[in-house]
Amino acid sequence: MTAPTPAPTAPTRRARSHRGRKKRVTLALAPVAALAVIIPVMSRAGAATPSQVTADCAADSAELENCQFVDVQFKQNSLGPNQRVSPVTENCGATTAATNSFAVSTSVTRTVQLEDGFTANADTKLGSSLFEIGGKFSSTEFNITRDDKTTGLAFSRSDTVQPDSIGFFMWSAKRTDVSGFLRATYKKEQDGQKVFFAPSEGAATVHVFYPQILKNGTPDGRLWLRNVKCGTPEANGIQKSQNSLRAEPGFDQGGGNVSDVEIPLTEISPS
Repeated sequence: MTAPTPAPTAPTRRARSHRGRKKRVTLALAPVAALAVIIPVMSRAGAATPSQVTADCAADSAELENCQFVDVQFKQNSLGPNQRVSPVTENCGATTAATNSFAVSTSVTRTVQLEDGFTANADTKLGSSLFEIGGKFSSTEFNITRDDKTTGLAFSRSDTVQPDSIGFFMWSAKRTDVSGFLRATYKKEQDGQKVFFAPSEGAATVHVFYPQILKNGTPDGRLWLRNVKCGTPEANGIQKSQNSLRAEPGFDQGGGNVSDVEIPLTEISPS
């Protein structure tokens, strides 16, 4: 007969218990080790990206020590968007021209190509920088709008609407287009540095448009009377828009159904 297996001795039980404690200690340390690996990765991800720099500068973030626009190049007399600046007068079905009075109004302001219509208020870090940069381009020959205040042009004028046509005034502002990049300085270091750029250092893809102003204080630009033949797709689109603003072709770019006549600003007496 086989002898019975002897019961485990006390030392064997203590050894097994000791190994169990070691396992528990190892499991408790594992999350700490994993956290130590994650921390450097998070630190590297903390560096400001170009889009973050742009957003922080636009919002005048409290995390910024400063945000500056750095100019690289410029172009004067750059024309802005083509805008309809008077109500539409209809002379559809008529066989003769008609003289009508037009109420014209438009306005300009300094804008930044960060967001559509973004102006950068003068009391922000970026706005202060734009004001200083604008000083470099304002002269006796080219007077520009350096701050974020709006400058307007308004007048009434009688002009001729052609037979079977609709008529209205169009406008494109003259601007000094200054292009460059943003340089943001943060209060706290991110990944070992405080200065970041958008989109990159030396780039010329951020545009600041400084409207040019005439000596009489009104905006400079191109003004023209546009006649569009009734019953055409061009006229139908304008009439269906109920005179609301919409994209329009530039001067002499409307096609065969559209005729443009430029009006010299010297003929205008602002109201």
